[in-house]
Amino acid sequence: MSRGRVSESICLFLALAAMSAMAQGATQAVAQAYPGKVVRIVVPASPGGASDIVARVLATGLATLLNQPFIVENRGGAAGLIGTQLVAQATPDGHTLLVTFDSFGINPLLLKNLPYDTTRDFAPVMQVSRYPHALYVHSSLAVKTVREFVALARQKGAAMNLGSPGPASSNRLAFELFKDVAGIEMGTVHYKGGGPTRLAMISGEVQVMLGSLGGIMQQNVKNGKLTVVGVSSLTRSPLHPELPTIAETYPGYETQSWVGMFAPAGIPRRIIGQLHATLVKILDGPGMKDRFEAMDGAEIVAGTPEALAQRLREDQLKWGSLIRKQKITAD
Repeated sequence: MSRGRVSESICLFLALAAMSAMAQGATQAVAQAYPGKVVRIVVPASPGGASDIVARVLATGLATLLNQPFIVENRGGAAGLIGTQLVAQATPDGHTLLVTFDSFGINPLLLKNLPYDTTRDFAPVMQVSRYPHALYVHSSLAVKTVREFVALARQKGAAMNLGSPGPASSNRLAFELFKDVAGIEMGTVHYKGGGPTRLAMISGEVQVMLGSLGGIMQQNVKNGKLTVVGVSSLTRSPLHPELPTIAETYPGYETQSWVGMFAPAGIPRRIIGQLHATLVKILDGPGMKDRFEAMDGAEIVAGTPEALAQRLREDQLKWGSLIRKQKITAD
């Protein structure tokens, strides 16, 4: 072969190699682009609850900043198991996400034969927000303080009922903890979600419940149907500083609900990082603090994935101990 043809062959080989490298690099760039299609955010509850509202706020912000649609999909039923299992089984590429309430961490403690493992099958992304509970009593009880309510419960507890949004709900466990520290007993009526529980409370079908600080409940406090005797955070709510904490009567008592985002286990860490950074930008946006406070007195947390994993561990230790001590079941 002549020297000229050798040179031409070398040049052709180098050109083809360069084109191949460019094509491979372009393919890798496309593969790494996130999101590459519509992202669905699964909420394992019906529309209108705290996790649903938060999911819709986040979906709007994520779609704006990441230039892809983020669609909220409500998959309620079976104490949240249906929607949660759907995410556990999804492809771990970031195109299916879970926004859920703190019952996510409680379910394994009370429900048998879960179709997923909350630790093994999910990757934490962020604890978005937290919510103190308010201890509501029906106005027919004619009590104004925690001490007055406890005194009445010790006298007539068997004739009163707690309204619970579900046997594995954080509200139910928060009141079980209150019963433990206050030394009282009363019946419990479980409803299918917060909406029916609130209606039962307002109508007087049940006489006490732990619920959020906002919305319909506060409207009924103003019109005299309900009374708030205490809040469950260690410090008073900045939205309602006039309300005492339960801890002012029973030191150390604290319960708060939370909403968090999870992804299927195995999702690339770079996608977790991208999601987390984008969520921080959204939650740090103008007016967002006020918007969350208007949502049942919520406080933005915007914690790290590691902090959410730690939150789960702490919740399971706290509630697991109470469940064993009080022999609480999901019946």
